[in-house]
Amino acid sequence: MGIIGEELNADFIISTGDNFYDNGLVGVNDPAFSESFTNVYTAPSLQKQWYSVLGNHDYRGNVEAQLNPILTQKDSRWLCMRSFQVNAEIVDFFFVDTTPFVLHYFINPEGHTYNWKGVTPRKSYIANLLKDVDLALRSSSAKWKIVVGHHAILSAGHHGVTPELVRHLVPILKEHNVDVYINGHDHCLEHISSSDSKIHFLTSGAGSKAWSGDIRKWNPEQLKLYYDGQGFMSVEMTDAIALFKFYDIFGNVLHNWSINKESHSAI
Repeated sequence: MGIIGEELNADFIISTGDNFYDNGLVGVNDPAFSESFTNVYTAPSLQKQWYSVLGNHDYRGNVEAQLNPILTQKDSRWLCMRSFQVNAEIVDFFFVDTTPFVLHYFINPEGHTYNWKGVTPRKSYIANLLKDVDLALRSSSAKWKIVVGHHAILSAGHHGVTPELVRHLVPILKEHNVDVYINGHDHCLEHISSSDSKIHFLTSGAGSKAWSGDIRKWNPEQLKLYYDGQGFMSVEMTDAIALFKFYDIFGNVLHNWSINKESHSAI
């Protein structure tokens, strides 16, 4: 990842959540912050701004610790918020806190304890979040719009489709012509093209753990890539073209494709 970051001269890095596995951080002085972040991503090319969303495993710990500016004082690269927007000139990135959408974390947590401080009442939180996302997308004049969340909208992986996001978030993405939705959660690399919109759904959840052989049946015309090993992805953008690449842990290209804004095609 560091070598590819150097080759591309990466401007910034995105984490799709579950930043501190298995149960988030205990507090701002948890050594896991250094052990899983500062002391791991040491390559010169990765000494750039990191933008991180929260995953369900992060909600099992002290969520507010990850949001605390004290962590940024410890490592200036770190920035994590529940939901936020990053303007990168020709592209706007919209980061969405997807964990509160998933109902079974509330009604059937399967023995886990989640930290819902700042989220409950859940329905109000989700309603306000959706309004904010809708307004942000509506107000954006960027050439490209990319939405990032932890949970998959569409996935052939272990966790599969997230129905709450299909129901509540997808209509907003379609209305505002979002180009790409990027997520983690499923421990694989994946590219799915939508059957009823121009949105592409990309899973980049194989930065640490990978689930070998854990794949669901999916229409092969839509499933452009499914890789069950470790790896990561990159995005390069101009006004006209966005190039996406998936890599294995050794930096070998597994899959690449592009979107041409001028011809409205994906290659």
